[in-house]
Amino acid sequence: MVAMLWYGAGQLLLAYAYAPQAGQTFPRLAVLTGLPLRWGGGDVAAMLASGPADAPAVTELAHRFDLRLIDSLMQVEDDEPLLVAHPRALPPAEMVRLDGLTVRPRTIVVLADALSSWEPPHPLGDPRNPPVTSLLTPLFDHWGIALAAPGRDASGWEGDVDVFPGLAGQKLRLHSAGRFTRLPANCQSYGDRRIARCVIGRATVWLVGDADLLHESLWRSPVPRAPWLRRSDNLAWLGDILRGAGAPLFDPIWLRP
Repeated sequence: MVAMLWYGAGQLLLAYAYAPQAGQTFPRLAVLTGLPLRWGGGDVAAMLASGPADAPAVTELAHRFDLRLIDSLMQVEDDEPLLVAHPRALPPAEMVRLDGLTVRPRTIVVLADALSSWEPPHPLGDPRNPPVTSLLTPLFDHWGIALAAPGRDASGWEGDVDVFPGLAGQKLRLHSAGRFTRLPANCQSYGDRRIARCVIGRATVWLVGDADLLHESLWRSPVPRAPWLRRSDNLAWLGDILRGAGAPLFDPIWLRP
């Protein structure tokens, strides 16, 4: 009985420690994505069948940021951090805008999946589905960067792989991640070139050859209300590099290398 009470008290303490703390202020974060992270209206039956409107990644980031899912890069505000997560085809003016956002000090994270594994929420061929591959090649060419699709062996495309980007021992879990085969001298790579940190203009730009890291199967705890048992630090890492607030007091040391 004493052991059970001790265990229960420990779980309650951990739940408090990992919860966002009251009274904290949350910085704004703009998110541009082609992934099905939030229901945008229209197909009510599909939304009801799939459950909550927001994907777990959106809910998790909302614990750290005043989150704004935007439709256009023209909506990004001065000095606001930006997450570009596998967007649909951008018109030339939007490409120019994204490049122009690097003239001010800010953090930009670009998830560019060379072979997306997200299950399409609509029938095949529907333009509302996330793109199969990254459509940011013109911008990457301008930056001197090239992204290649993941390798393939007898068992199929590369599966899960862990990457340690050198920030507080955090572990990222990617799935079928592409590699940056060309990077300029202003970039530092991690995980066999699956992730790169580049200084472009006055901005710090993190490039990830995988958008699946947002999918809950790669990071969420298998035990409800026990975030300290999470599979990886994917969302915690995003919050940290995007100047996140509302972070928990502790990180799970057993997930570190």
